[in-house]
Amino acid sequence: MTRHAFIIGGTGQIGRSTAENLLRHGWKVTVSHRGHRPPPTELMEQGLKIVTLDRDESGSLQAALGSGVDALIDTVAYDETHARQLLNIQSSVGALLVISSASVYRDDAGRTLDEARQNGFPEFTQPIKESQATVHPGPETYSTRKVALERALLDRAACPVTVLRPCAIHGPSSQHPREWWFVKRMRDGREMIPLAFEGRSRFHTTSVRNITELTRVSLEVPGTRVLNIGDPDPPSVAEIGRFIARALDYRGRIVGIRNSPYPPPVGASPWSGPRSFLIDGQAALAIGYEPTVAYAEAVVESCRWLSEVADRAPWPELFPVLASYPRDLFDYAAEDAFLEKHPDRWAALDPSP
Repeated sequence: MTRHAFIIGGTGQIGRSTAENLLRHGWKVTVSHRGHRPPPTELMEQGLKIVTLDRDESGSLQAALGSGVDALIDTVAYDETHARQLLNIQSSVGALLVISSASVYRDDAGRTLDEARQNGFPEFTQPIKESQATVHPGPETYSTRKVALERALLDRAACPVTVLRPCAIHGPSSQHPREWWFVKRMRDGREMIPLAFEGRSRFHTTSVRNITELTRVSLEVPGTRVLNIGDPDPPSVAEIGRFIARALDYRGRIVGIRNSPYPPPVGASPWSGPRSFLIDGQAALAIGYEPTVAYAEAVVESCRWLSEVADRAPWPELFPVLASYPRDLFDYAAEDAFLEKHPDRWAALDPSP
């Protein structure tokens, strides 16, 4: 019998890719959305069913599930309120899978990504395992809300629950395309692109395609667990810049800044930090997952998509999450002034990808 998956947030970046992957592997798929984005017509032609849903309306989710589904995938679950909604309908689903975040981890000094600018960047001596301590659950920050979601489901669900913790997600249809930091500079004809910490920062990337593949494998091997999900061989910021430069045929220079403070005054890409932030993916591999794509390959598709959509509207409207950063991501005057004033603090990086 054909298995049936229901995806909440099905027209977003993760939901759309997940639907496509499950359809390809023979699942029947229904996706819900709030009506803010156009449905993926190409997937509807493959049998995708679309429903408009306000999950906060009492009884609406249960009604949408009808007689039940084999799996419910929530790509936009955010806090304990959403966890309660899922717990209320768990008798109608065979398994639950929710997307959390690797930002939930805290180091031994209690430092987190959410508060890095105030309290210091977290320090981990090795890739972070799922057993690493997390922030406490609560309403205070993005990550504390995600932990509240996780704890409620893991502690109280009677059906199998998989929690995925991705890192810096990338791929088409994103409202938070970190790659735009490079792409816009290259499109604007910037002759030099400075990178703090000499471009050596490594902040684990996660392709949406790898998320959707681990989602599929997790549904094939149901269980209650937490799984990190990141790309194989995560690149440094300098390598990310080189991959994007190659995709866009950029002929300018990427330069590394020495002795950057934190937070850095210039060259602060969305992946930049004074230390690496890497996650361990062995637990996912242990259930049979295999990565489908590496960053160098996946970013070509991201660059193509960004080039297609960039002129449709002002970028803050296209990428609202990126636009919400608490700093000017494109302060070219500050970059030019720094590079002119401190010629001894920077050097061109190796252009080879």
